[in-house]
Amino acid sequence: MKTGECRASQMIFAAILPAALVALALASGCSVGPKYERPTVPSPAAYKELTPADLPQTDGWKVAQPSDGVLHGKWWEMFGDTELNALEERVSTSNQNVAAAAASFLEARAVVKEARSQYYPTVTVSPGIASERNPVVPGANASQVKPFGDYSLPFDASWQPDLWGRVRNSVAANSAAAQSSAADLENVRLTAQAEVAVDYYELRGQDSLKDLLDSTVMAYQQSLDLTQALYETGIDSDESVAQAETQLEATQAQATAVGILRAQYEHAIALLVGQPASTFEIPMQLLNPTPQAIPYGVPSQLLERRPDIAASERLMAQANAQIGVARAAYYPTVTLSAAAGFASTSFTSWFTWPSRLWSVGPGVSETIFDGGLRRATVQQYRAAYDQATANYRETVLTAFQQIEDNLASLRLLSKEIEQQETAVKSAQRNLALATDRYRLGIDPYLNVITAQTTLLSNQQTDVNLHVLQMTATVQLIEALGGGWDNSQLPSPQSIAAKTP
Repeated sequence: MKTGECRASQMIFAAILPAALVALALASGCSVGPKYERPTVPSPAAYKELTPADLPQTDGWKVAQPSDGVLHGKWWEMFGDTELNALEERVSTSNQNVAAAAASFLEARAVVKEARSQYYPTVTVSPGIASERNPVVPGANASQVKPFGDYSLPFDASWQPDLWGRVRNSVAANSAAAQSSAADLENVRLTAQAEVAVDYYELRGQDSLKDLLDSTVMAYQQSLDLTQALYETGIDSDESVAQAETQLEATQAQATAVGILRAQYEHAIALLVGQPASTFEIPMQLLNPTPQAIPYGVPSQLLERRPDIAASERLMAQANAQIGVARAAYYPTVTLSAAAGFASTSFTSWFTWPSRLWSVGPGVSETIFDGGLRRATVQQYRAAYDQATANYRETVLTAFQQIEDNLASLRLLSKEIEQQETAVKSAQRNLALATDRYRLGIDPYLNVITAQTTLLSNQQTDVNLHVLQMTATVQLIEALGGGWDNSQLPSPQSIAAKTP
């Protein structure tokens, strides 16, 4: 049986090969799709919110020179926090959004392979064995009509040569979609990494606030003890004691309330690293603000460094190729068909050479009238391309906005933190003076309460500003692409490869 199958296959390819070669010659260089060119996007020469003149007043920042280092994949390591490093390493392996995006990319790779399969002929085989009996002719002897067998082993092959670039444009469109999916994967990964860092610094900010409030509660307890002692000696009134008690209890409530936000940030980080919140815990540790010198470069580099921009650009390439697929429908379709095999009424002679059969021939089909379907389809994909172009430009403009926002935040936060630290020192001095005047009986205890409240408010503001500085730093890194660049996009060849 194997010998018969080989002979049938040889007959098919012998019949179809000449026509295939002719079709390939005709198809060479034929493609009706528009040539893709990336649309231009206005790109400023420099960022305006942090110029070289601003750098001396900005903590740890500089303009990147060509010889400077650039952000790398593990950008979080620049902060020197081992706890943060360990959390970030778990994002790529355990975050479920990253896992879903990775599966989406593998799905897109499979679609490319599906499109590439149209380059090749389709060969089918449909063996059959049947027992048949002809009807009895009127007047004939029914006993003389014998059943007979029908044994067949046909091989059929068909192929539509890509004369007008329909398959090539389909492959190009799906390859661009797969590249966009790969960029989406990197964008999801970067977003999750940045969210972990932001939530981590917010959590550390709550730890610092808790430590501040706990120390303030101790100070207020000492003040309450002082007012009680003065009251018992007749120097002060019960009113001062009540005021001190009120302030102490209110501050204790604030210290307790800090735990709510801390728990929520901890739970958010657990979700990002793919662990149930019930089994996840981060030990308390004070915020250690470490502003870094990040080489943010020039705006023109941004087009190559953000995965979301790359994803949007690849969607434009996909839409452009789909126009070519739609245009190809205007041209005739050539189908090369061939069939070969064996057929016999006897099992013993099924695979003999006289039982062979074959046929070969081309076919051409052309749509004469479709009620404007093809024209509307081309218009649809042209509009889809225009939409993708607008989305791409919007993505680029949004990226510029995000970088300018965070540069402005970091520039102004540096100055604001300096001013706030001066305000904290002044509030501490004011509290010391108010306490001394109260001890001497010059001023009422209300002055001490006012000074204490002012100091605590300024200290809380100082902690929150340092949290904002660190989160703005992370968000700037995210806006810059986190060390990613277009060279990390998989090529169409690697997408179509057998192994991922």
